[in-house]
Amino acid sequence: MLITVIIFWTSFSVLFFCYIGYGLLLFLFNQLKALFVPDKKSEMITEWLPVTLIITAYNEAAVLEKKVANTLSIDYPADKLNIIFVTDGSTDGSGGIIQQYPSLVLLHQDERKGKLAAVKRAMHYVKTPVVVFSDANTELNKECIQRIVSHYANHKTGGVAGEKKIINDHKASAVGDAEGLYWKYESFMKKQDAGFNTVVGAAGELFSIRTELFTRLNDNIILDDFVISMKVCLQGYRIEYEPGAFAAEFPSASLVEEEKRKIRISAGAYQSIGYLKEALNFIKYPLLSFQYLSRRLLRWVFCPLMLIVLLWSDILIVVNPATHLIYVLFLYGQLSFYVIAFTGWLLTRAGKRPGILTIPFYFVFMNYCLVKGFIKFLTGKQTILWEKSMRQAAE
Repeated sequence: MLITVIIFWTSFSVLFFCYIGYGLLLFLFNQLKALFVPDKKSEMITEWLPVTLIITAYNEAAVLEKKVANTLSIDYPADKLNIIFVTDGSTDGSGGIIQQYPSLVLLHQDERKGKLAAVKRAMHYVKTPVVVFSDANTELNKECIQRIVSHYANHKTGGVAGEKKIINDHKASAVGDAEGLYWKYESFMKKQDAGFNTVVGAAGELFSIRTELFTRLNDNIILDDFVISMKVCLQGYRIEYEPGAFAAEFPSASLVEEEKRKIRISAGAYQSIGYLKEALNFIKYPLLSFQYLSRRLLRWVFCPLMLIVLLWSDILIVVNPATHLIYVLFLYGQLSFYVIAFTGWLLTRAGKRPGILTIPFYFVFMNYCLVKGFIKFLTGKQTILWEKSMRQAAE
């Protein structure tokens, strides 16, 4: 009985710290820091740095015209901004669309080797001190490059993570509410991480690094954006967070498409652990290691297991006649939570918005995808040449 109780509270503590405690701890730290430590403003940019924007696109002809228009509308000196589109492997005429614009650089080859291989090929053409990465299916705000570049006045800044926003209106898919809430949570956490030390991994929709810090990795890496940005941190630099630079995209077209995308990301997360072993060197990187363990590894590796352990240890405790009331109430709470999550899943699957049921549903859904992603990683079935997930179309 005692061992079961210890297991119960251990699993509860891990889950609480991962999903609530860590963010709360950093939030309180950042609030105290703001009270007692003067905000040291970075040196003002007197001249805009030359920048290269790399956009990878595989069979994105349906959105390329809109993406090009959006890219050309970015408010940044034209003589300081180089734009490269990489359409490797595309068979839908994507390259022909880019060729219509003389100010854009097109890189295309018939062979498709994956996103990271395309990025590495484009990096050979980057001669600017700063490089920005973005995806073809996202729209950037006009001030994004200016807001990103302003951070590089600080020599300790090795990269800048932009914000990802989900375009979610009444016409969007039912999964849009859940996806939008998730990225609001992620944006909050990025802000807390950056205030504490550094963003722990950037999202590929919009992020930037100093060109000299780019690490040439194996082409088989799935989460190239995460690993590239973490490698910058391992060189002793920080990844800043800039909410004033954002990439907006429509949510997944359906729950099936969102599941496909989440499983791929999950498989990539487990793969990245092997490439980032150095990030657990607490002696060399005390703050980064604490963040990486708390923010990523606990969620990826331990939390899905701890959810199962928490439920079963609670059941084993409750079957004992001498059980304290708190464990009975906790079991009712857990079972109710999963019933609500299941109801939210049924509504979303039927194309209906789950409303307040979104949070428990998406929480369980993400952990389910982590388990499936882990299985795909172990079996080697997740390829870098993933099947593209369909997004809600703009009207």
